[in-house]
Amino acid sequence: MNLRIKLFTAFLGLVIIPLFILGIITFLVSFNSIETKYSQQSEYSLKAIGYSIKNVFYEMDNVTDNGIAKGVFQQALIAKDPDSQDLTASSQLELNANQKNFRSLLYNHPAIDYAFLYNVHGRVGSNVITIFNKENFQTLPYEQFKEHPLYDEVVSLRGMPLWIAPHEYPEFTGSDNVFTQIRLIKDLNNLRSVGILVVQIKNWEFEKIFQNLRLGSSMKDTRFMLVNNKGQVLYDYKSEMVGQSLEPNIMKKLEGGGTYQSFKAKFNGEESVISAYDLKEYPWKLVSVTSWRYLSREVVTFANWFVIIFFVCVVTALLFNLLFMNRITGTIGVIVRFMRKVEDGDLSARVDEKGDDELLLLQQGFNNQMVKINELFEQVKREQFQKANAELRVLQAQIKPHFLFNTLESINVLAVQNEGRKVSEMVLRLANILRISIQDKEEISLSLEIEHLKNYLEIQKFRFDDLFDYEIDIPDEMMGCQLLKLTLQPLVENSIQHGFEGIEYQGMIKVTGRMEADRITLRVEDNGIGMTNEALSKIQYLDWDNPAYHESGSYPNHERRGLGLRSVYDRLRLKYGVRYGLFICSQPGYGTVIQCVIPKYELGDKNETEGVIS
Repeated sequence: MNLRIKLFTAFLGLVIIPLFILGIITFLVSFNSIETKYSQQSEYSLKAIGYSIKNVFYEMDNVTDNGIAKGVFQQALIAKDPDSQDLTASSQLELNANQKNFRSLLYNHPAIDYAFLYNVHGRVGSNVITIFNKENFQTLPYEQFKEHPLYDEVVSLRGMPLWIAPHEYPEFTGSDNVFTQIRLIKDLNNLRSVGILVVQIKNWEFEKIFQNLRLGSSMKDTRFMLVNNKGQVLYDYKSEMVGQSLEPNIMKKLEGGGTYQSFKAKFNGEESVISAYDLKEYPWKLVSVTSWRYLSREVVTFANWFVIIFFVCVVTALLFNLLFMNRITGTIGVIVRFMRKVEDGDLSARVDEKGDDELLLLQQGFNNQMVKINELFEQVKREQFQKANAELRVLQAQIKPHFLFNTLESINVLAVQNEGRKVSEMVLRLANILRISIQDKEEISLSLEIEHLKNYLEIQKFRFDDLFDYEIDIPDEMMGCQLLKLTLQPLVENSIQHGFEGIEYQGMIKVTGRMEADRITLRVEDNGIGMTNEALSKIQYLDWDNPAYHESGSYPNHERRGLGLRSVYDRLRLKYGVRYGLFICSQPGYGTVIQCVIPKYELGDKNETEGVIS
């Protein structure tokens, strides 16, 4: 995954996604909070409404209690002529004092719509005594009322009032929106049942209660209803669902509930919050229904704004990724490409310096670092070159005294033996060796290197007296090629000094050459004692600084072991690069083969050679 994708993923993961999750959590918490707070508010409202409704019923209970306590209803029931006991008679002279007071109370109570008495001991057909008239209303005959389920319920209450709501029993109350009180009347002297009082009150008081809710802004979109235990709507202050039944799924949740409950459900096909308050003393529930869409409109507005803000953030993130992050990652990518060029060996790579921020500092830092690396590289090259020259001088210093001493000793022997011609030949060969060795040139032609080698071999042959013989087979076209001086002589010296140590047969050294398209190969082969695998592996892995190599028994003679090979190897690698150098193959008892591989160039091809080396 590249840096651009990582930055964009980080921006999404650390900013956009947390913002989205925070918005969702806030949205859900707000929804739950709305439902909870509305449920609490609705509970207070329903309790207040229930309290007001109960007060209406309590007030009517007090009115009828007053009539019972004063014996008004009992006197009307035990009169000899019940039909003459109409408390609504226009003539006040026909009424006694108690009746006059109660009549005034009835007329002063505007909610009473109709009232009458059932005489439980009256004649059939004349059991109904009218207290308060109502036009076009036919009272249920007493004989039918006795067969009605309400009769047993009224009797079981023993004088306590029973209230029935509109549309619960239309055969008893008619089709008007009235609430009806039914209660048993007893004789105050012997507590014997003498009649049943039926009082109907208008819903004006209910209208007054809900009138304030219509005007209130917080509850104006809420529907309030009075519902019985069967789910029938007894009262709807909007007068839209009176007499209808609530949906079964709502009634199922209302059944078995406590004094107050609130839940979300479908009402008339719309998601709504439904709250219900049980009136306890009465078999009804106050139910409020509020559209969830109305309650959540502020949250929905918030959600819409959140979506807009989130969309703007995403677009901003994309623009940020396209413009700003692309610039950052693009600059870093350019620097990475130049670093790969450096890895491939192009130390001249430089980044174009652009901008005026930290990216410019990064570009400048890369370029400055490359300048420092080049300076250090050149310094290392100079130091390595100086080291190689120093090793060469050490090698020459080690070779010259030893070789000169032995050669001069051999010349002295020839002089003693009066071998003047041989003395002259040995002196000339030694002079040629010294002439080539003391030259300041680092590189010489292959022809001079071969001449130096022949002179060295001839001197050594004379010294060791038929210990070995040699062959040199170099094509003429290779003689003009350039190479480091004193390259072949240390290889041949290694064979003479170590390869032929202790042999009982004549040694043989073969020096051959082969030229290819871009390099030449010089091969030095001997039939000496060879090297062990351990010694060969140390040489192949260039473990020249390991003391174990110098202490190993590769050759019998430990004197200056490997010094010539190491010097040649290091000089070739430092001069021509890792593609060139010495490659050794050997096996005990089968001799040693050393191949020297160097680039092919002649005098005047210096630039080409340096290009190959770099």
